[in-house]
Amino acid sequence: MVKKTLFFFLNCLLLACGYAFSQQSNMLEIQQADLLQGASGFERLINNVRMKHQNSLIYCDSAHFFREANMAKLYGRVRIVDTEDPVITTSNYAEYDGFTKIAKLRNNVVLKNEETTLYTDFLNYNRETGLANYFNDGKVVDSTNVLTSINALYDTRSEKITFTDNVILVNPDYTMRTNFLIYMTVPKTAETVGLTNIVSAEGDKLNAQKGSFYDTEKKQFRFFEGEVETETNKIYADILFYDELAKYYEGRLNVSMLNKEREVEIFGEEGKYWEDRKYSLVYGNALVQKYFEKDTLYMIADSLISQDSEQFDDRHLLAFNNVKMIKSDLHGISDSLAYIYADSSIYMYKDPVLWNDKSQITADSVSFLIANEEIDRVYLNRKAFNITKDTLGNFNQIKGRKMTGYFTEGKISRFHVEGNGESIYFDVVGDSVLRGMNKMLCANIMMFFEEGNIKRINWLVKPEGAFNPPHMIQEEDKLLEGFIWREEEKPSMDKIFAWRKPVRRERNPENLFDQPDVIIPFPSEEEIQKLLQQKGETVLEKQPLEEDKPD
Repeated sequence: MVKKTLFFFLNCLLLACGYAFSQQSNMLEIQQADLLQGASGFERLINNVRMKHQNSLIYCDSAHFFREANMAKLYGRVRIVDTEDPVITTSNYAEYDGFTKIAKLRNNVVLKNEETTLYTDFLNYNRETGLANYFNDGKVVDSTNVLTSINALYDTRSEKITFTDNVILVNPDYTMRTNFLIYMTVPKTAETVGLTNIVSAEGDKLNAQKGSFYDTEKKQFRFFEGEVETETNKIYADILFYDELAKYYEGRLNVSMLNKEREVEIFGEEGKYWEDRKYSLVYGNALVQKYFEKDTLYMIADSLISQDSEQFDDRHLLAFNNVKMIKSDLHGISDSLAYIYADSSIYMYKDPVLWNDKSQITADSVSFLIANEEIDRVYLNRKAFNITKDTLGNFNQIKGRKMTGYFTEGKISRFHVEGNGESIYFDVVGDSVLRGMNKMLCANIMMFFEEGNIKRINWLVKPEGAFNPPHMIQEEDKLLEGFIWREEEKPSMDKIFAWRKPVRRERNPENLFDQPDVIIPFPSEEEIQKLLQQKGETVLEKQPLEEDKPD
């Protein structure tokens, strides 16, 4: 019985000692001071002060130590060194609570964590959690970037800093502005939420409406509702990736690429652009808008390739599969198309069809030239066929091996057929009376138009054929071999925009660089009262005295 009692007593003693030790280890300790003065409720430490709390050493010029509260107020050249973590803080003044392990540092505060240094005048640092937050402005500097903001929370253990309100990131290549930014100090990546604006050292603009991700060392960007604008190009996408070192852009969803020099804008679902090669690929219901002074050329296709080479003759735009095109009175379709920037010529391949005014033009391949922003000439190779429909519903036709069309002010004026020429022409008087039909064979034919209608035909070599009055015209003689009327395939603007309608964006969206850096502070209550008092005194001075008042 005595042994059991003794064993119980020893256990209680050990537990009590352990509790007392843990309590003491949580208390601030005085290790050094040139002078120690006791006062009511606190002790005053003067010169060469050193205190200890767990694994932290605290240095300062003088301190007020509140032993019962386990708190110290530190004055002059304050320095807190963590002996286990690489975090060191310095300031002119600080308050340290041993129970909460929170240091409140003020005036010329510096927190250094290996390669990352934080500067501010107001910092609260929780040693228990490793969280440090500043308010009323601060700056973080590492080997790559300088970040400033009004507020920030620094997790020193995960090397994560959350900046809020008027955030600015600066490095030799870029300056970024936003209002919410998460910075990882080890990989040196910045993630933003909401409006983000960046300007490069060369003056390029990179903007995001819904946040971004920026790897500051790899020089890679990802923007959400992002836009990049250089001197010659403007690229947009709902999700936009940019690799500066590779000079490569990639966009997904509602992509648009504008070449300012060519005044060509390409839209699609996905797009890629190689800046050094000046080469772009856009696919997924692609749309081209070529801007002229008077109007716009619209073209849609499954995929589009644009090459804006340094070599003048290599600059071109290629369209593949299901090509449809509209410009003023010019409409066209084909399987594929090439637009050569050098001479503004367009080549259409595989079952091409052109409509101009009242004419339908087909051939194995079609090319046409744009001059002074209008179609100037069209070239038809092999199985060339031109059809116009008159007011009575008859089809005037001309076909041959090779055909050249000439245009005036964007409308067809004449067609020249070379080789195996055939024609059918219905002679109509006053748009209402059919006088007869000419059906001719001639190797060389010239057909003249006025307001889209055939005015006259010249057979340049002795023709073969006849003129038949209406009662002698047979139905089977009204159409040349190979005739196909394809009016229902003619593209319209409704069909163009049903394929893809470009997303309309704000002309001048909000930009944080447009906001002034100077902030006018709101006056304090004391200043307001002083101004009111001064104003009241001025009013009293201006009031007339009793003796000066009129009777």
